Amino acid sequence: MGNGASAEKLRLARTNFVDKVSDPVLNKLLDELQHVTVLTDAEGEAARAKPRGEKARDLIDMVRKKGAEASSKMIAVFYANDPYLCKELGLM
Repeated sequence: MGNGASAEKLRLARTNFVDKVSDPVLNKLLDELQHVTVLTDAEGEAARAKPRGEKARDLIDMVRKKGAEASSKMIAVFYANDPYLCKELGLM
């Protein structure tokens, strides 16, 4: 997926992602996206300290602003951790 398609997919899925993603999956996404350096430690820690809905909103917005490659990595990590929700949101 090139040319911003991944970032656009995240934009379209944002509302449902924020409503439906679970806290354990969010924490796993934060851990793995920090590990592959999509997120800095400071970004991960700031998001982790917030309630589930705000955490989800912050995560998807931070990654989208970093562009298509970061968005693609988030989608891949999300799929590995919650393939059913990832498909339901139209990300795969």
